[in-house]
Amino acid sequence: MSKRDYYEVLSVAKDASERDIKKAYKRLAMKLHPDRNEGDKAKEEQFKEVKEAYEILNDDQKRAAYDQYGHAAFEQGGHGGGGGFGGGQDFGDAFGDIFGDIFGGGGRRGGGQSRQRRGSDLRYNLDLSLEEAVKGKTLEIKVPTFVSCDPCDGSGAKKGTSAKTCSTCHGHGQVQMRQGLFAVQQTCPTCSGKGKVISSPCTSCRGQGRVEKTKTLSVKIPPGVDTGDRIRLSGEGEAGEHGAPAGDLYVQANVKEHKIFVRDENHLYCEVPISFTTAALGGDIEVPTLEGKVKLKIPKETQTGKMFRLRGKGVKSVRSHSTGDLMCKVVIETPVSLSGDQADLLRQLEEKMGKSTSKHSPKETGFFDGVKKFFDDLKS
Repeated sequence: MSKRDYYEVLSVAKDASERDIKKAYKRLAMKLHPDRNEGDKAKEEQFKEVKEAYEILNDDQKRAAYDQYGHAAFEQGGHGGGGGFGGGQDFGDAFGDIFGDIFGGGGRRGGGQSRQRRGSDLRYNLDLSLEEAVKGKTLEIKVPTFVSCDPCDGSGAKKGTSAKTCSTCHGHGQVQMRQGLFAVQQTCPTCSGKGKVISSPCTSCRGQGRVEKTKTLSVKIPPGVDTGDRIRLSGEGEAGEHGAPAGDLYVQANVKEHKIFVRDENHLYCEVPISFTTAALGGDIEVPTLEGKVKLKIPKETQTGKMFRLRGKGVKSVRSHSTGDLMCKVVIETPVSLSGDQADLLRQLEEKMGKSTSKHSPKETGFFDGVKKFFDDLKS
């Protein structure tokens, strides 16, 4: 079956510009791509035809050969020497080219040119106090990284010169070797896949287009961040080689342990010691919050471990903006270093309460009554 004219396939004129060819290819590829037409064999064949036409007409040398010899230029033994284009790029690669061109991604450029590699993303672990994490703060950090070389403006070529198209791969970054019926593509050994060769490299960066440097950056920490939260600084990662875009920097928060508070999401927890007199008779005490001290009323006969909730005294969420609570757990402290008189007063108190143990210490009485019943049941 004879092939259709490539210009007809893309619906462009024979004198169409590279931009018009690329525009036509994108439109048709978006419409015919197999991912959008699952199971439609006819559209899959059309997509292959469009892709083949684009690969020929978007390459100056291949287009010139096609204009002179037609399809015969690319048949086995013809002037093109390439042996067809069906296996050079799969559906995913072709679709990647489309979105790479539209959104500035890392897809290959028209004509099979080399891939411009974006710089690496970086992560910076930032230790924060609980106060800094809760209230937010602007901090300066120092990040060792690669930055674009100033003398060559990131090109890698000495000032006043420029990189030249590789004579081995003609700027494609890949070369094709034929063995019988099979064609194998491999990275160009001359330019290492870059498509360009720098004959006079920049002395500052030695042709890399970037140099090592420690950058000082200002980072705004929003109120309410917690351990594991990340702040993205776009374009502050490593600079790419030979003028490629820089990656991003991710500042990851790590909130250090606090001497008083323990954080659980938006709630704060703390233990507050009270005397057994305050626990028995009740009274007002002062408890700490991140905003200062507040009064807490302790009712009489409070037991150790009792939890009191102070609403709105926790952490304001960085996402929902709701504020958590402060949970205060009271712990009754046993007095120490008693004088003789003080010890005698405690003994007198114990003697006076001794006859009414169940009334004054119901938990203690209930516990030992249960123990007694347990052993009585074992004997029976």
